[in-house]
Amino acid sequence: MQEDKIRGALVELLYRNSYGVVVANVLISLAAAYVLRSTVSTSWLIGWLGAVYLLTAIRVLAARRFFSRDREPTSVLRWAWLAAAFSCVSGLLWGMLGWVGFLPQEPILFSFTVIVLTGLICGTVPSLSAFPPALVGSIIATVLPITVRSITNGGDISGAYLSLLAGLVTINFYYCRTTYRMLRESIRLRLENVELVSHLEEERDRAQAADRAKTRFLAAASHDLRQPIHALGLLIAKLAVLGHRGAVESGDARDLASKAKSIVGNLSALLNGLLDISRLDAGVVIVARETVNLSQLFSQLSNEFAAAAKDRGLDWRVVESRLQVDSDPMMLKRVLGNLLSNAFRYTRSGGVLLGCRRRGASVEIQIWDTGPGIPTDQQAMVFEEFVQLQNPARDRTLGLGLGLAIVRRTAALLQHPLKLVSVTGRGSMFSVTVPKASAMATPLPDNTASPTGIAVSIMVVEDEGDVLDVMVQLLTLQGHRVYAGRSATEVQQIHAEAMVAGDAPVDLIIADYRLGDGVTGLDAIEALCSHIGRPVPAVIVTGDTSPSRIREAAASGHCILHKPVTGEELHEAIVASCVDRREFINSGS
Repeated sequence: MQEDKIRGALVELLYRNSYGVVVANVLISLAAAYVLRSTVSTSWLIGWLGAVYLLTAIRVLAARRFFSRDREPTSVLRWAWLAAAFSCVSGLLWGMLGWVGFLPQEPILFSFTVIVLTGLICGTVPSLSAFPPALVGSIIATVLPITVRSITNGGDISGAYLSLLAGLVTINFYYCRTTYRMLRESIRLRLENVELVSHLEEERDRAQAADRAKTRFLAAASHDLRQPIHALGLLIAKLAVLGHRGAVESGDARDLASKAKSIVGNLSALLNGLLDISRLDAGVVIVARETVNLSQLFSQLSNEFAAAAKDRGLDWRVVESRLQVDSDPMMLKRVLGNLLSNAFRYTRSGGVLLGCRRRGASVEIQIWDTGPGIPTDQQAMVFEEFVQLQNPARDRTLGLGLGLAIVRRTAALLQHPLKLVSVTGRGSMFSVTVPKASAMATPLPDNTASPTGIAVSIMVVEDEGDVLDVMVQLLTLQGHRVYAGRSATEVQQIHAEAMVAGDAPVDLIIADYRLGDGVTGLDAIEALCSHIGRPVPAVIVTGDTSPSRIREAAASGHCILHKPVTGEELHEAIVASCVDRREFINSGS
């Protein structure tokens, strides 16, 4: 590609220089005819001038045609050889003038002829070096007639003139080679500069777009974070007022708790969405590909969205399929779940359809809805964070605007092409194309069961006093024995005191990731395991959404919980960590 561009630029330069050659031919040919009029027949000079002017006109037309057409790389070389042919014919015409002007007996005319030919030969270097065959052909055609005349004429003058011609031709060939290399290099550098400027402009535009997206992202996130916090503040104020009046009635307490739980649920959904995007951007999400049975997957999705369809009065159809695909079953289910949630959320009447079509070695899973549709010029926007075309008021019941952003990132991670077809006023079709599988499918995991009824001894490191107090109270209520402190050193002291009083086993460590004085939860876990004298399962609790922080925490291999953490999530993490430890101990024994 680069070589084609260089060749095209060289040939373009060749034709641009041809205009200067045309002017020289017209002026010099008239002067030569005038000087030689007394020794050369008028008819010959008229014929020669006619041939020069005809060739000049043809070259002008060819140059205009060259610049007026779009040229393919394959045709550039043909144009170059055409220019070389014009140069050879022009050189031959001037060589004929040298033949008739070779008059040693007329020193002035002879000198004039030598000067004209020498100037023409030297002029080929700047005008024809862009295509060396054109220069070589022109020079040879120019000197050949006068060389033959010098050889046939003989004499000292002819010998000296031949020596002059040989030296002149050699020097011009050398400078042609040097000039050609310089032209190629300068054109190559110019093209690289143009490409670099274009790349920089693309990077600038990308950076500006990213900056605009970040501004929009932060503005939307700030608004959506402030709303539940504002609502919580009002609930707390209401609770304080009720408290001042006396004992809070059970009905009011249940109502406040229900509203607080709903608000915290909305806040958690927003933070979890942001966390999912950060984890996908950080590259810590591992794809576990296996054979997925679409019949089983579609059945699960059909059951999950049946209630939503009934509540909204929508027709919910799932087309059965026995096809099997190669994908991560949980991630694929989440992609389809997000797309279906979006379809049900914005479809007011009609229905939603889930099905698939064979596409060669792949399967295109399609979700159709009869919603409002998406304008063509806005279809790329819907996959950006916090973009909700049908929700300018930011109504939280219509979602947070993160679902399709997560879908886009997840589909890219799975290498499943994502497609959107939509007609305004008629509905939309989202599809994910997944490769067919060759192996038999394994059943999708059933996450309905959750282990309960476990009590263990836990070390807790949390530098925020309020959070530490609430976590200790919760864990104690759940029946766990807790050694808690705001640093690993404090926890070690509390545990050492417990060991003096009696048996003080440790089954699990829970540590906040970002502690005081630049210490991380990983440092605290390492220090506590060293204090205990053996490795202990650990849970890291973090509020960081930075991709680099997420990668660092994930690399530890410990269980990670992302704030805000519910009591159920904390309990499940404790159970999972301790069950895994017991299975490991039993297998080892």
